[in-house]
Amino acid sequence: MPLIEKLYDGDIFRLKWSVEPEHENLRLDQFLGKHFKSLSREQIKRKIALGECQILNRPESKKPSSKIKALDIIKVDIKKDTNEDEYWNGQKLDFDLPIEIFEDQNIIVSNKPAYMSTHPTGRHLFHCATVFYEQKLKTKTIHSIHRLDRETSGVLLLAKNPEFANKLTTEFENSNVRKCYFFIAKKSAKNPPKEFKAKERMDNPEEGLKKVIVQYYPEGSNLGKYAETDFIIVNENDQYCYGLAFPKTGRTHQIRVHALAHGIPLIGDKLYLGGYPMFQRFKDGVATENDHSEMILTRHALHATALEIEYKGRNRIFFAEIPKDMGAFILSEFYESPSVTNQKIAKLISSKLRSSSETYI
Repeated sequence: MPLIEKLYDGDIFRLKWSVEPEHENLRLDQFLGKHFKSLSREQIKRKIALGECQILNRPESKKPSSKIKALDIIKVDIKKDTNEDEYWNGQKLDFDLPIEIFEDQNIIVSNKPAYMSTHPTGRHLFHCATVFYEQKLKTKTIHSIHRLDRETSGVLLLAKNPEFANKLTTEFENSNVRKCYFFIAKKSAKNPPKEFKAKERMDNPEEGLKKVIVQYYPEGSNLGKYAETDFIIVNENDQYCYGLAFPKTGRTHQIRVHALAHGIPLIGDKLYLGGYPMFQRFKDGVATENDHSEMILTRHALHATALEIEYKGRNRIFFAEIPKDMGAFILSEFYESPSVTNQKIAKLISSKLRSSSETYI
């Protein structure tokens, strides 16, 4: 079912597909279910009833049970609603916009803000990095080469054309890209070492809703998959520390889980600092005042601060300054200005990554 049109028009996201012969005789609601797995059957039926899903060349076919035919054109309109809003203690959060670190005719390197998805998925279809740049540059497709979690801010690499998307995706797949993350953590271990290597193995053993939880196991265990992260603690006080994490592998929630395993869970991490019941309360919109107080920040304190990659025959380091929320916490707890913190971590990153790389800030 090839996508023949994708258009953002104000508060409407419009998609058009051409039906291929092998999908002939699918029900209209089955077609929608394949493309919008986050929608329930009742939501799909409602979209059809409201005319938000139509078979353009057969307007009389308006029922969920209508059979689609080869070469039918199916149009779906998705209206922007409140599903993407975020609240903290009952107050709606203002979303920041991305800031370009580097741009040429082939790529964009962006400092992605927290709560922006990398690309449309699930209920997050409008506040996305690819959508933002497609609208800004008035182009049909911006390609995501890698992704950051919604709550994770920082360096995000995007491509403007398929050629460079494929080239740079291969660099990620072949582990030729070096990444560095800035984090702030709560100390449950009294004196974490200044530098350490975390090699706990990881897996998602739970089923259903709890599949979101990543468990860790000892390095020598037969359980889980191999994972490795280097940590540097840059500064600490009695309660908190901040530092840099250099992941060598790319497991789900890797830095957050390795930090937890070594007694420094990230502040704002509803799942690994708060625990699954608290995570669910936030997800269901019933988090208590105490839950909010324990989290300190509105989101987990993880920022993709640097990325090193070979581009056009040269090694390049792209550096994203720490965001306002993390900078404000460091100022209040460590009495250190964000500019001082940025200088400190930039120097450490340069010494850890290749010194011959060109740096972009």
